[in-house]
Amino acid sequence: MIAVGSQSGDRQGGDGVGVVIAVGFGSRDGVGGEEIAAAVDQVLAEAGISAGEVTVLATVDRRSGAEGLRKIADDRGWTLAGLTAAELAAREAPNASEFVAHRVGTPSVAESAALIAAGSSSTLLVPKRIFPRVTVAVARS
Repeated sequence: MIAVGSQSGDRQGGDGVGVVIAVGFGSRDGVGGEEIAAAVDQVLAEAGISAGEVTVLATVDRRSGAEGLRKIADDRGWTLAGLTAAELAAREAPNASEFVAHRVGTPSVAESAALIAAGSSSTLLVPKRIFPRVTVAVARS
């Protein structure tokens, strides 16, 4: 896992101490940060989770370097985590997709990214929510 940026406070990423709430997402090529942020904000609001409770924003590594994503994470004090397709594929997710497996090399991006970023004992708070060009999931340690 590649972590970009850092957060402040007592929260920890991965298997560190403390409660971790991680947002995982996948997106189609060409989707900008504003569209991802809108989808993430909608999912968090519907789940009753404040942005301040989130620790990590995670996705497949090939997306994690996008400027818009760094801005989302930095503006909110979240760590941005990029995971390889192999790392994502190693974490079972309840709503796997053959389409995603064919396109990305892993059957899950959003759910697996959230689960991995929240740590080995994590559970999904919000299963993947599919928008037209973005998919979002939320996990907690």
